[in-house]
Amino acid sequence: MASPHRLIPPASPAGPPAGSAREGGVPHVKILAEIENFAALRRSVGVARSRALATDLADRIAALLPGSAACAIAPATIEIDAHGTEADVVGAVTRAMAAPMLVGDDWCHIDSSFGVAIAAAGVDDEMALIERAEQSLAQARRRRSEQDRDDAEQASITALAQELDHALERDELLLMYQPKVHARRHDISSVEALVRWQHPERGMVMPSDFIAAAEEVQRIDGLTIWTIRRALRDQMTLRAAGYDLRIFINISGQLLSDAHFVETVCAIVEANPDAKLGFEVTETSVIRDPECAIANLNRFDAIGVRISIDDYGAGLSSLAYLKQLPARELKIDKLFITHLTSSNRDPLIVRSTIDLAHALDMEVVAEGVETGATLALLTVMGCDTVQGFFISRPIVLDALIDFLRHDDTQRATRESRVSVKRLANSWKRH
Repeated sequence: MASPHRLIPPASPAGPPAGSAREGGVPHVKILAEIENFAALRRSVGVARSRALATDLADRIAALLPGSAACAIAPATIEIDAHGTEADVVGAVTRAMAAPMLVGDDWCHIDSSFGVAIAAAGVDDEMALIERAEQSLAQARRRRSEQDRDDAEQASITALAQELDHALERDELLLMYQPKVHARRHDISSVEALVRWQHPERGMVMPSDFIAAAEEVQRIDGLTIWTIRRALRDQMTLRAAGYDLRIFINISGQLLSDAHFVETVCAIVEANPDAKLGFEVTETSVIRDPECAIANLNRFDAIGVRISIDDYGAGLSSLAYLKQLPARELKIDKLFITHLTSSNRDPLIVRSTIDLAHALDMEVVAEGVETGATLALLTVMGCDTVQGFFISRPIVLDALIDFLRHDDTQRATRESRVSVKRLANSWKRH
């Protein structure tokens, strides 16, 4: 059987609008109606039966539009000529195409697209009219293609989100941790938790894919609560190994106004009095519903969760919101850090951001630090904490403990000190 029925409405009719013929005449409406799902119908009912589809539809349309002419001009295309208003003619054709067709013993639904052209009464240019109808049908086909692509993308997103639910049940997800290093003390006091998904068939699914899918279908709450619970469990393992680190977790903007999510998280944190968590939120997430978001961030702050403003500078940065947030930390987006030592403007932006954050009693984190020179320059500028591949890539819990035990941070930061004095002198000259 064919797919569920759908109609692609006609593009704006080519030619004068129906109401333009006001001199006693009735406009001429030409429609090209196309059977979208003809190939599927042919597979379903067979080649011989499918050949009669367009002819049978043309007969049905002609019966609904007395005085009209309707004929099959191709296996999947019908040409209709009628006189009347656009609404009446298109409405009749739509009804004819929408009703199921009995083909042999099977009832088939028709998916269709229309191309419409209108000529005022007394205007008789058949070639121009058919060309305009063809242009209109081509536009409808493009819209159909776009809709098909959107439908396929939405179906893929929904399927991935459903698989993510099963992955949570089967414990297929894991947390990886990226250390955040104090730029002057050269020690690690916190890490950022990053979710990864090793799919049994797809392999490693990118976070940008499955997190976006979870947000799209409103299931990001379950993933985030799982992340919080797993981070707290890993935090206990870290403490047992002698490392008391705060763990930062990314919080989706849509969750900041979700009362059930907020209550659940508060209950989890309050049930773990030794918890040391941080929530990273973007300014854009606050802008969606500022009053509710700020109130809930204050609740998190009140139970000891450290609030960090993530990706600062990458979106709409508002000083009005910045001063209202109970944030203790501001993360400068890696967009400004990656080319810090080779750009003329990025150092000025970063330095002014650091000064602004310090004036608001916030510590500054620079993410995306990939070279010793970048680390050295950030240290000179007064940045408090750094994070990036130069220190460590995201690593699993056992590797993090091993990283901490072997003091790899000290090695990395020692390498950066070689250029600190030179960079400091250069910066002061500017």
